[in-house]
Parts: sequence; C-alpha cells; structure tokens
Amino acid sequence: MPSSSICDEKVFKSVFFDNAQSLKEYMYYRCGNQEQAEDYMQDAFSKLWENCAKVSFEKARSFLFKIANNFFLNQVKRKKVDLKFKKRLDQKVETENPEFIYQKKEFHELLERTISSLPEDQRTIFLLNRIEKKKYREIAEMLDISVKTVEKKMHLALLQLRKVHPKV
Repeated sequence: MPSSSICDEKVFKSVFFDNAQSLKEYMYYRCGNQEQAEDYMQDAFSKLWENCAKVSFEKARSFLFKIANNFFLNQVKRKKVDLKFKKRLDQKVETENPEFIYQKKEFHELLERTISSLPEDQRTIFLLNRIEKKKYREIAEMLDISVKTVEKKMHLALLQLRKVHPKV
C-alpha cells in the first residue's frame, strides 16, 4: 500500500494493526505505566486520523512514534510545573507560619538596631553596597576614599553584624 491515503479507513486500520502493539510497548518503556502507554498510543492514532491528509503512508509509523513521544514529554513538563508550583506553595505556607513571621520580625528589628549602631562611615558603606547595590569602586568615588578603605570598612561592618547574627 505504498501510495495509499491514510484517510482511507482500510489503510488506517492496516497502519493501526501493524503499529499499535509496538507503539504501546515503546510508550510503556518510556513511562512505565501500562494504562498511560495505552492512552499515549490511542492519542497518537487519533492525531494521525486528524492529520491523515497531511501524513503519507510511508511516514505514518514515524509520525505515530513522534506524536506519542511528544505527548509523553508534554506530560513530563506538566508534572515538573506542578511540582514546582506545589513546592512554592509549600514554602509559602511554611513562611506564613506565625512563629516564622514573629522570628523574621525580631530578626529585622535586631538587624536594624545593629546597623544603626555601626559607626557612620561603616553604616554608609554597608548600606550603599547592600541596599543601593553600589560597587566598592563606585562607593570610593562617591565618598572620595580609596577602594581599600571601602573594603576595610565593609569588612568591619560585616564583622559587627555577624556578631549579632552569624548568617549575615
């Protein structure tokens, strides 16, 4: 049946009987679930029927395997997205815990007090770097001091902050 149209019901049935079992087995190896493999196989044949005018008899087998594999890969992508969403949701629930909120508030208050207690030059350099995201070179130019001085004062500020909270 080399030049036969897939849209012809007899030709389609022939393609089905020639390829269904091997396609289902291939999809079973891919997904590890017999029912899912059956679904992928059926979806691929449905897609072949929808596109019967566009697919030649010679390309039908490769079309079926490609379509079934694409269904499988799309399902994997959806599962990854679902897992990411669930993970974010779990993290959000975890961070909305009242105890966590209280600890976070306490930490920020302590951090603000500690930053306020830094000498003015260290506090200025720390805030320019960490809040304004300025580079040491930019800070040195702004304050008309050397980069080494900025590095030293930043180091001293960080040491002071780490005394209060080691993860800063």
